[in-house]
Amino acid sequence: MQLIRPDHRLIMFSRSRKKALPDHLEIDTGAAPVRIRLKANPRAQRYLLRLPADQSGPVLTVPKGGNLARAEHFARQHIDWLVERLQDRPDHIAFRAGDKVPLRGEEHIIVPTGKLRGLVSTGQTADGLPALLVPGADDHMPRKVTAWLKEQARADLTRCAEEHARTIGAKIAAISVRDTRSRWGSCASNGRLSFSWRLVLAPPDILDYVAAHEVAHLKEMNHSARFWRLCEQLAPQTPSARQWLKDNGRHLHGFG
Repeated sequence: MQLIRPDHRLIMFSRSRKKALPDHLEIDTGAAPVRIRLKANPRAQRYLLRLPADQSGPVLTVPKGGNLARAEHFARQHIDWLVERLQDRPDHIAFRAGDKVPLRGEEHIIVPTGKLRGLVSTGQTADGLPALLVPGADDHMPRKVTAWLKEQARADLTRCAEEHARTIGAKIAAISVRDTRSRWGSCASNGRLSFSWRLVLAPPDILDYVAAHEVAHLKEMNHSARFWRLCEQLAPQTPSARQWLKDNGRHLHGFG
């Protein structure tokens, strides 16, 4: 009897032709379909559905050995959670004429000045409402407003952080303002502080708390009870500010 040996080349070829994941899938919710990006990650241990703060849309991480059928099953199991999060998510505000921006917690309307040159400034609308007056072409408006808000954030955060640092006798190596979305601030072991520019959209006491929080890390690089006592010494509003960020912080990511 002749034995048929498996052709290892055919087995390897078959494995290499494993069906690749599409870049997305759509789940019908009975209303509008929800588009979910698929991201294969060989280091992932499980399927993970998340909604990034950058307005890029839902993402489903597919672990090693995962496939489209399992990914779709996982997405359907969690579609109610995802739809609820999408409905609660604030609309994206691109900083165009007529948009409302909560500068330091106070709503300002973006108003074009009609001038080609000049700097962004605060003022009032014809009805006496707070406004951001923006010169230049309409297509440059989002960039100009964002740059101006970053400057305002840097000024406010630098003032607050330096004041808190003087209070506890700490030294700040540098302060940077970034487009961070996973955290409001950070403190490196070398004394460099980094903050989200969107803090300038929050009420001043919220920005002040985050500045105090990171300055406190210059003395206590942890979240121990001693750290929180120091943080509240610098910013007595710490408990209410933390709650405000938990309740309202995600809305700030809808701007810019």
